[in-house]
Amino acid sequence: MPANGHVTPQNAKAPAVVEVNILSEDDQAINPADHYGVTPDYSIQVNGRNTIYSNEYIESKYMYEMNHCDVDHQAKEVKITPRKYQYNFRTKRQVQRTGVMLVGWGGNNGSTVTGAIIANRDKITWMRKEGEQFPNYYGSLTQSTTIRLGSNNEGKEIHIPFNTILPMLHPNDIVIGGWDINGANIGEAMERACVFDYALQEKLKPKLSKLKPLPSIYYPDFIAANQEDRANNLIPKGTKQQDLEHLRNDIRTFKRNNNLEKVIILWTANTERYTDVRPGLNTTKEEVLQSIADNDDEISPSNIFACAAILENCPYINGSPQNTLVPGIIELAEKHNVFIGGDDFKSGQTKLKSVLADFLVSAGLKLESIVSYNHLGNNDGKNLSAPQQFRSKEISKSNVVDDMVGANHLLYDKKTNEHPDHVVVIKYVPFVKDSKRAMDEYISSIFMNGINTIAIHNTCEDSLLASPLIIDLVILTELMTRITYSTNDNEKYQSFEAVLSILSYLLKAPLVPSGTPVINALFKQHRCITNIFSACAGIAMDTDMLLEHKTKLPKPMKIQF
Repeated sequence: MPANGHVTPQNAKAPAVVEVNILSEDDQAINPADHYGVTPDYSIQVNGRNTIYSNEYIESKYMYEMNHCDVDHQAKEVKITPRKYQYNFRTKRQVQRTGVMLVGWGGNNGSTVTGAIIANRDKITWMRKEGEQFPNYYGSLTQSTTIRLGSNNEGKEIHIPFNTILPMLHPNDIVIGGWDINGANIGEAMERACVFDYALQEKLKPKLSKLKPLPSIYYPDFIAANQEDRANNLIPKGTKQQDLEHLRNDIRTFKRNNNLEKVIILWTANTERYTDVRPGLNTTKEEVLQSIADNDDEISPSNIFACAAILENCPYINGSPQNTLVPGIIELAEKHNVFIGGDDFKSGQTKLKSVLADFLVSAGLKLESIVSYNHLGNNDGKNLSAPQQFRSKEISKSNVVDDMVGANHLLYDKKTNEHPDHVVVIKYVPFVKDSKRAMDEYISSIFMNGINTIAIHNTCEDSLLASPLIIDLVILTELMTRITYSTNDNEKYQSFEAVLSILSYLLKAPLVPSGTPVINALFKQHRCITNIFSACAGIAMDTDMLLEHKTKLPKPMKIQF
């Protein structure tokens, strides 16, 4: 009888046997490309003339090289002119004492990220059938990924934790507060969310029950009518100008009471409907502030929160898909030199789409159709069951492949604006709660007009994917407030653009400065972050060429500007 316990009939064909020879450790050759990682307690020191360390700053000189292209359609010629630009980056080494105020603190994301930070900070463990569980920051770019620096004398690649390339805020040190239209304390909100294991909830509840959201703004026209029964924790009804001043006072009080140097405001509340954008309403900073003063019906709650944050010198991040950051609010942020970022957390289905679409188009396969269906049972799904709120989400999900398609005119005819069919469906199914189901079908034309179909089913805990993004958005935004630069033609140090497009990796519909390209391809976004921080640290870009393994490497040259 075979080892698996099943009887093989006498007339059955003998099964094919594949022999696998496993080498012992002594027999295995050393791979020169083996990876070697260092732990977070290592310090990073760049030995070079172009990096200077002081008690206050890390300063680096960086030569930015790019190609300027002139396209002559008549001659059918592209002329390429290499250009170089000198940047001097300066990063303050002292991390600021930082707090985040979450709009929608009592929602699934807010209660989950708060509970997770407390569990990690207090080293809370809990039991389930697989055994003892330990808290972690999996899913966080800053806490759970590494950056390749280079290689050592043995040819082994050296990787460092992402959060060691520059001084970064630790999530355990983030002070959390915020607002919610529902009055449940964060312990009750955690139970309602049904995200954490019950044993963990039991340990967290005494700590979370002491935390209660501040009253928030509720303008019924902007979110689904089915949210009305939750709205029991509201700022006393007044004008929108009074709401603005109330929020500004909340921010000042939170900052003062917690002895904070920096406060970041982050929207993780319900998706709003799109607001109108028109002259006289919100196309300039003056119009936005005047529209608030006039109590205009088209000023949304998120508009009020964004303006309050900017006027209090607090970065504002929009984690939902609505068009909060209208031109007038962007202009207001630019005037006050305050960072803003958006829109909509990129956590699951869309993140995968930005990878898979990039892979297919980059492989020369013509992506013809994308159909994305998902259903979820949390309050986000309930709110999105209303048509106007769903439309906001549909827009943010649908534009994610535009830059990849636009980059390949060999597959897609730009004259006819050819584009894959793209359909997004979201349904509310209360039973599944926060455990979202996502089903995607990708159809591509392949070699000799064949058809290839990829179907994917993804089950995920929505808030367990979104919460690490909230942590990363806070950490990266705080870091960017400490980085300034000067150039070869402007010696005055200044901040990056107010629209913080470096956050695009974490957001579905990246907001970018006017006139600049929108990048959705995930690994381009990732390289952008790592390359900018490498430049700030004075570390050479990782090009993945690995010429040291493909050529006879010459002696190193001295690098100087």
